[in-house]
Amino acid sequence: MEFSFARRDIVRLLKQPSRSICGITDQTEDQFDNLEKHTQWGIDVLEKYIKFVKERAEIELSYAKQLRNLSKKYQPKKNSKEEEEYRYTSTKAFLATLNEINDYAGQHEVISENMTSLITGELTRYVQELKQERKSHFHDGRKAQQHIETCWKQLEASKRRFERDCKEADRAQQYFEKMDADINVTKADVEKARQQAQLRHQMAEDSKAEYSSTLQKFNSEQHDHYYTHIPNIFQKIQEMEERRIVRIGESMKTFAEVDRQVIPIIGKCLDEITKAAESVDHKSDSQMVIEAFKSGFEPPGDIDFEDFTQPMKRTISESSLSNSRGDGKSEPKFGSKSKGKLWPFIKKNKGAGPEDFSNLPPEQRRKKLQQKVDELNRDIQKEMDQRDALTKMKDVYIKNPQMGDAASVDHRLAELGQNIEKLRLEVQKFEGWLAEVEGRLPPRNEQARRQSGLYEAQNTSAVNSCAQDRESPDGSYTEEQSQETEMKVPATDFDDEFDDEEPLPTIGTCKALYTFEGQNEGTISVAEGEMLYVIEEDKGDGWTRIRRNEDEEGYVPTSYVEVYLDKNAKDS
Repeated sequence: MEFSFARRDIVRLLKQPSRSICGITDQTEDQFDNLEKHTQWGIDVLEKYIKFVKERAEIELSYAKQLRNLSKKYQPKKNSKEEEEYRYTSTKAFLATLNEINDYAGQHEVISENMTSLITGELTRYVQELKQERKSHFHDGRKAQQHIETCWKQLEASKRRFERDCKEADRAQQYFEKMDADINVTKADVEKARQQAQLRHQMAEDSKAEYSSTLQKFNSEQHDHYYTHIPNIFQKIQEMEERRIVRIGESMKTFAEVDRQVIPIIGKCLDEITKAAESVDHKSDSQMVIEAFKSGFEPPGDIDFEDFTQPMKRTISESSLSNSRGDGKSEPKFGSKSKGKLWPFIKKNKGAGPEDFSNLPPEQRRKKLQQKVDELNRDIQKEMDQRDALTKMKDVYIKNPQMGDAASVDHRLAELGQNIEKLRLEVQKFEGWLAEVEGRLPPRNEQARRQSGLYEAQNTSAVNSCAQDRESPDGSYTEEQSQETEMKVPATDFDDEFDDEEPLPTIGTCKALYTFEGQNEGTISVAEGEMLYVIEEDKGDGWTRIRRNEDEEGYVPTSYVEVYLDKNAKDS
């Protein structure tokens, strides 16, 4: 009876755990597979968003580059006729638009840079960290799963051993009872069978104790596995996934903020374009065209009526016509009063004009001569400043022979002296022509006309030199002089275009390396270490034009300063 009770108890213990562990283990493995697939999908989404932002940044950078190239393409070329056209308000507004477009492009470069650094770079690092964390969590999960499976195998082995020992004890007990009931068996055999049954029973009891201990340990491990370890791992995976979701949301917000930050600056660029457009003044542009092309001629006067009904007048008219035009044509001759007033219709000579600009109308000729005189004076000043600089350098070499040979600059000084003398002769020549033109034109504020006879007496030689080769409307040429020819010129106000000349824009900055005393006209004094603005580069003559403020500018030797040109000035 004792052995039979133990057997039933063991069978009940053996059947209890086998109903739960296999199904739950399979379910846990399925959950890990599902979570592994989902978290990998989340990382794929994050990497896809990184790729999207990267391509957006490349588009912004390409767009900015195209805008800069567009602005540069339409910028006026330096020292060209196109640059002169940008003195009108409409073209100034267009130039301002090009400059603002350049700044506008800069903001798109900022967008690209911020998206790359704040989103692409940060998310790329975060993805690497996320992959490592995910790998660690699933490694812990697999490790926990393997541990519970190992405990389960140990329990199964202990159970099978307990079951086997029980069956052996049951068979030994049955054999002992059979031997005990058989009267033909010796007492020694019965005793041996009894001892064998007791041994098997003891082994079954030991297996029972071992199985019970293993089962208790497994149940504890299983409880910790399903109520502590696996929930903790799932919780960590959940937190990791939630951080990924929050991070991609924050990146999308940053994506919008990067654009929003540059909107005020882009708005200012557009405001400046609007302001430039509103500054366009059609009246001012028209006046500039008038000032640029006005000739200084007086409009033609009325043509006198010639009466051909009287024979005497007809004879005189025909005689006059034959004297002045030997080709025998019978076309009537205009009075001498009108010949001087046909100048606005003179045909211009094609090709290069004469050096004294005598092919131009008086006012245009005066402006060209004045420009030439000013240009020559500037060249003289540059040569003189360069000569002064070389003279100082020579003095330094004389006092400090180790710094250089003083005789090495003598040849250059001689060249500069010859150049200055040539330029001065050119100035005298053009000033003579300028005086000739200004002597023939009335004063700028004079309202009354000069009398024809007096004006002719003062300018006979000038009129003779300018009246030749002039073509009348009918295609013929005349060399006649009269008291009224070219004398009546309207009193007009001539604007000095150099007084209204706008200051040159700054193209960079410079630092004075040495002190320079600008004592000559056109130069400017600088102190060592002083920072100034550069408005004109060295043209190969050794001088750079700088500005201290709105009223102080001039030339300094290029070797005396260290120049820092702006990026836009280098690109143009």
